[in-house]
Amino acid sequence: MRRDEWLADFCERLDLEPPSKEEVGALLDLAATAAHSSERTAAPLACWVAGRSDRSLAELSEIAKEVAPPADEER
Repeated sequence: MRRDEWLADFCERLDLEPPSKEEVGALLDLAATAAHSSERTAAPLACWVAGRSDRSLAELSEIAKEVAPPADEER
């Protein structure tokens, strides 16, 4: 089963609309920022926190980038 099929079925069972193409991209970017600037397990947890917040995905992405250490700094 492909990602979008799985998400569609999961959302249907939860009586929710699946994320739009733009939302998927923004969530994957957020997850990448979290995973690459911390332990990889931060990625799904950051997305969970994002889903509980009332902030836009653009705002959440900016906040995640602020939390990320500079590129030359070790994790």
